[in-house]
Amino acid sequence: METTHRIRGLLAGTAAALLLLTGCGAGSSDSSTDSSADSAERSGDFPAPAEGDTGYEDEDQRREPAKDHLSTFALDVDTASYGYARRALADGDTPDPSTIRPEEFVNSFRQDYERPDGNGFSVTVDGARTGEDWSLLRVGLATRTAPRTGERPPAALTFVIDISGSMAEPGRLDLAKESLGTMTDRLRDDDSVALVTFSGEAETVLPMTRLGDRRGRVHDAIDGLEPTDSTNLGAGVETGYATAVEGLREGATNRVVLVSDALANTGDTDADTILERVEGARRDHGITLFGVGVGSDYGDALMERLADKGDGHTTYVSNDGDAEKVFCEELPRHIDLTARDAKAQVAFDPRTVEEFRLVGYDNRRVADDDFRDDSVDGGEVGPGHTVTALYAVRTTPGAEGHLATATVRWLDPATRTPHETSGQLETDAVHEDLSSAPARFQVAATAAYFADALRGGGGDGDFAPLPDAPSLTELGKTARTLARRTEDPEVGRLADTIGLARRDGDS
Repeated sequence: METTHRIRGLLAGTAAALLLLTGCGAGSSDSSTDSSADSAERSGDFPAPAEGDTGYEDEDQRREPAKDHLSTFALDVDTASYGYARRALADGDTPDPSTIRPEEFVNSFRQDYERPDGNGFSVTVDGARTGEDWSLLRVGLATRTAPRTGERPPAALTFVIDISGSMAEPGRLDLAKESLGTMTDRLRDDDSVALVTFSGEAETVLPMTRLGDRRGRVHDAIDGLEPTDSTNLGAGVETGYATAVEGLREGATNRVVLVSDALANTGDTDADTILERVEGARRDHGITLFGVGVGSDYGDALMERLADKGDGHTTYVSNDGDAEKVFCEELPRHIDLTARDAKAQVAFDPRTVEEFRLVGYDNRRVADDDFRDDSVDGGEVGPGHTVTALYAVRTTPGAEGHLATATVRWLDPATRTPHETSGQLETDAVHEDLSSAPARFQVAATAAYFADALRGGGGDGDFAPLPDAPSLTELGKTARTLARRTEDPEVGRLADTIGLARRDGDS
């Protein structure tokens, strides 16, 4: 886990009181990257260090404060952690803190960032004071608008369906079958679907099939799914990738979609070992993995690692509404890709920032000097997505001017050409308080504070609590107000979920 970073303010000794700051937004610029040196010059006052310079006096020691101004992470559009926490609270349980990933809470909610015209990202950086010393800084990344169904590339989707005994529980296999049936009717005629099942062993029950007039064949295969015995998830993933390679379509988006409670108990149960067996298919053909989690008992850690290492992402469904959204709205968006191996790096200005901490992304951290190493894995992002990262930031007394530069780097999904674009944050673009910040900023902050409360706010010693965190009661009131203001039913569900968490006695 990342400990709180400290930066020695070069303006120490300034006696001015903290400036109350107002304003909004930040700009961005885009450029193709020809070399690390050139792109470093374009990314702001404090770019990634030169190759080989990690900023450490000793790799086993803390960085020198004056050098420790960088934060680097792989992009992540997963939302499973929030969905699973909602399910646990609705069932009257307390979510296991180890399953709480704040970035997945934050990224479960729509943002209104400006979008770029082509592949890649726009960058928005803004902030709001949360107390006398601290602010929240928001780094917002957005891809181009998702294409209409007829405008995207055709899809070749291999569904790997868990039919083990645990999937007999209501809300697991039955939900998956209904959702797959609905999705089959909504896909295009030139899309293709394959179906692999696994329990103790794996079986291809439907090879890659162009839909067209064959939808009845797909429906028959889905309707025939029945739960059996043990869970050999490794065999399912391996057979799924083999089926995807056999049915590979040039010019289409080839993807494996794993639907499971991820309670593997037979064969390989380690994510890295499972993925080693399909490395060739992933590397040579660019077949990404989309994990859909189901069930009140859910192997969150295994599914998340499979998706992260499989160049994909995860989500979680607990009811018909979730399933409709995932299979009929989100999955079509995930068919296309606008960026591969996307990473972000935020460079804080040591003249104005004394201390900062990234909220979440604990297992998505990347070494600062690997930011421009394109062999280091990043995140895969499709059209219509937004990615939000929040930082708790303490500025120097009387800070004025530049605060931070946020840079995102990605590879073109077709040519693997690297690109970068950046956004700047100045002190006059930080809002006086959260209540004066944009509504969507407030939603992101509320989700982050809620996640922080659920994982104990640092009570187990692994996570430092967020500064100026409100109580669950205050969060619930804020979420309810934001639900009315945004007219967003998902924000209303957040308010309801916070209310469920308050049952445990928080005031």
